[in-house]
Amino acid sequence: FHLKFDFLLLATNMSECILSGIMSVNGKKVLHMDRNPYYGGESASITPLEDLYKRFKIPGSPPESMGRGRDWNVDLIPKFLMANGQLVKMLLYTEVTRYLDFKVTEGSFVYKGGKIYKVPSTEAEALASSLMGLFEKRRFRKFLVYVANFDEKDPRTFEGIDPMKTTMREVYKKFDLGQDVIDFTGHALALYRTDDYLDQPCCETINRIKLYSESLARYGKSPYLYPLYGLGELPQGFARLSAIYGGTYMLNKPIEEIIVQNGKVIGVKSEGEIARCKQLICDPSYVKDQVEKVGQVIRVICILSHPIKNTNDANSCQIIIPQNQVNRKSDIYVCMISSAHNVAAQGKYIAIVSTTVETKEPEKEIRPALELLEPIEQKFISISDLLVPKDLGTESQIFISRTYDATTHFETTCDDIKNIYKRMTGSEFDFEEMKRKKNDIYGED
Repeated sequence: FHLKFDFLLLATNMSECILSGIMSVNGKKVLHMDRNPYYGGESASITPLEDLYKRFKIPGSPPESMGRGRDWNVDLIPKFLMANGQLVKMLLYTEVTRYLDFKVTEGSFVYKGGKIYKVPSTEAEALASSLMGLFEKRRFRKFLVYVANFDEKDPRTFEGIDPMKTTMREVYKKFDLGQDVIDFTGHALALYRTDDYLDQPCCETINRIKLYSESLARYGKSPYLYPLYGLGELPQGFARLSAIYGGTYMLNKPIEEIIVQNGKVIGVKSEGEIARCKQLICDPSYVKDQVEKVGQVIRVICILSHPIKNTNDANSCQIIIPQNQVNRKSDIYVCMISSAHNVAAQGKYIAIVSTTVETKEPEKEIRPALELLEPIEQKFISISDLLVPKDLGTESQIFISRTYDATTHFETTCDDIKNIYKRMTGSEFDFEEMKRKKNDIYGED
């Protein structure tokens, strides 16, 4: 133990690992500890498969049909990366891409009237899509052209819309878009989980749709990327980076006490030793009295021996079930990956269903998603609390990350990282100044 550090981090979740990587690159002295013997905290990838059975207390060992246990790397939290999104920019900025290989997800689908349809990703696909009638397609196309040309810094692109005042509901009206199109635009392109956005200023929604189209434009099949060997590779990549810049990592470290003096954190006690720090970052599990529960997420990991019906036999995809298709407040998501990503045995598929819990019977809530996946060989069900810090940490200098939400991409996690960065340093986390990386992140297929 060196006894003095600028930053101490507890937990090796995505948020903590990215922050420790960034702080190390910025020349800070970092100590990163986790009580678990593995990286990733709640966002770990579990291997071998036997460990997943144990973790979910499923009796017996996996049947032989599941192949070798070591061939499995099962994510506990399902998420994809937006090809042009914030996490990819962070990966490029920190050069963590050196340690990772990515594949493009083969398609994004949306649920309508009990069936799934491909989310149109190009003009040609939009015109051929059976999601809309002919006149609807023309109006939708006009809307997409408007979004593509929209630039919040250039009023000439506004066409009478005030991005800070006009609501998204009014924008849809201006383009005369029907309910089905509004559904898939808001939920499958702008990736909102509820309909609250309709009555908020349209600027954010338009920028979200732009992010989707720009991410899509990069690789063509879908806007989503996924790392080979599972998401557990991401925190490890940032951990390696932190180590190269002199950061210290310790797994399997029980944390006995967070030491606070005059209301400010001064260190952490582990195995009888004290490491001192100026600031502390941790996840809610280390400071249960300083967080509050704002909801729950249900996630069901399903092992299948077949691709999902009506996805054109995709080896990876995302399916979004918009809330009002199934009379809910929030969307249900399905993330599917397979042996193509080195996360499952040959010929096996992993589909993970997730949503925000709304009733006393969460398993009933996700039935529409499970029906799309039948037959399911094995299910692993978890219900986790959504925890957020009670205060910003500016007094105590203890900065707490939020638990993962039900979204299927990392944009909200990145918002939390930027938010913690600002609370800690007082300055914005600025992508624009990040080193422009020449290499595209995509490994050769």
